[in-house]
Amino acid sequence: MLYQERRLTIYAYLFMMLVVVFYAGNILMGKALNELPPITIAFFRLLVAVVVLLPLGLKGAWQYRGTFFAYRKPFLLMTVTGITFFNTFIYWALNYTTATKVSVLETAIPVVTVLLSAVILKEKLYGLQWIGVVLSFFGAVWVVLDGNVSVAGGMGWNAGDAIMLAAVVSWAVYSICVKQYMHHFPAYGALFVMSAVSLGVLFPLMLAEWMITGIPVFEWRQIGGLLYLGIFPSFIALILYNHAVGELGPSRASVFLNFLPVVTMAGAYLWLGEEITSAQLAGAILVMMGVMLTSRAGSRRLNRKTRKV
Repeated sequence: MLYQERRLTIYAYLFMMLVVVFYAGNILMGKALNELPPITIAFFRLLVAVVVLLPLGLKGAWQYRGTFFAYRKPFLLMTVTGITFFNTFIYWALNYTTATKVSVLETAIPVVTVLLSAVILKEKLYGLQWIGVVLSFFGAVWVVLDGNVSVAGGMGWNAGDAIMLAAVVSWAVYSICVKQYMHHFPAYGALFVMSAVSLGVLFPLMLAEWMITGIPVFEWRQIGGLLYLGIFPSFIALILYNHAVGELGPSRASVFLNFLPVVTMAGAYLWLGEEITSAQLAGAILVMMGVMLTSRAGSRRLNRKTRKV
């Protein structure tokens, strides 16, 4: 029994690493598609996701229609926080701020999730886990600031930063709801319904956006980018994330998101030819140390509970 739990935990860690890779691609691609309006990007990425999910999720959505209705309030909360507005906020923020600053602010997700989990779920976190969260957070900040802490106070906070903070809170709420309620729903069916409902919410907002910005003209490069966003961050990453949260809990799973600036910078190096400095590498090591510390502390707690049982 203990061996099985450890194997599932290892799988959950691997899933979270893939989630980080896909979400880093989400930021990079979102910045690359910056010429498109943000709600338009969010709408069409979800349209792709709905098409991909249709053969996988329609049957489960219909079979569990009574469950969706019974838990409609928490399900709607999961939908609007994690599917409808989280990435919409990210694409909107990227219109006003840089991908680097978006990745800095996104590292606040584990901290916000931990605090909300302690308040809402009454989760008890031990000292080592708190140290791991703080260490990985500051390691991620060190990466994106390139070790120059003196510029942190003068980063030029703007509307994009405020929008990104809304995205952070949105995802933290989604993570907590997933832990409490996602096990009631079929995985593909839930994502299908969430994405379809989000399309209904975003469609009138997109029309209003087009009245202001004009109807965009799509190029093949942009279509390819939207296909990536619709398949990997919108579909595959969410399936893996929901599974990992179910195994690890929202607090421990969300700590892995501190890898996001590291992977984002690696992607920028390979894709854009940007230089990676020694300070950034040092910050990456801090991030990984923090993640491992938090995960090991949680695993030891789980092992002690198992032995008691």
